[in-house]
Amino acid sequence: MDPLQPSQCANMEDIRHEIDALDQAVITLLGKRYQYVLAASKFKTSATSVQAPERLKAMLARRREWAEAEGLSPDAIEKMYSDLVHHFIAEELKHWAAHQAKP
Repeated sequence: MDPLQPSQCANMEDIRHEIDALDQAVITLLGKRYQYVLAASKFKTSATSVQAPERLKAMLARRREWAEAEGLSPDAIEKMYSDLVHHFIAEELKHWAAHQAKP
């Protein structure tokens, strides 16, 4: 079944169904993003390179631009991505450290 456009929804059930489907797709994509984060750890040479503060700053600025282009709050999107990426960085650091410890 093709997704309904917001204007095609006949009731709250339609809207909730479409929102749930979108959220599932977003979470699936975040899972894939996480796999890329873990894969990136094999190319990192230090804990600082995992944290990549300059990359984080540039990435958040770009997400703000994308949010604005979509009519979303840049502040809300920056907070969401900041929280997400800090969590992923912590996970990547654990993954990176575990691989450094292997002989």
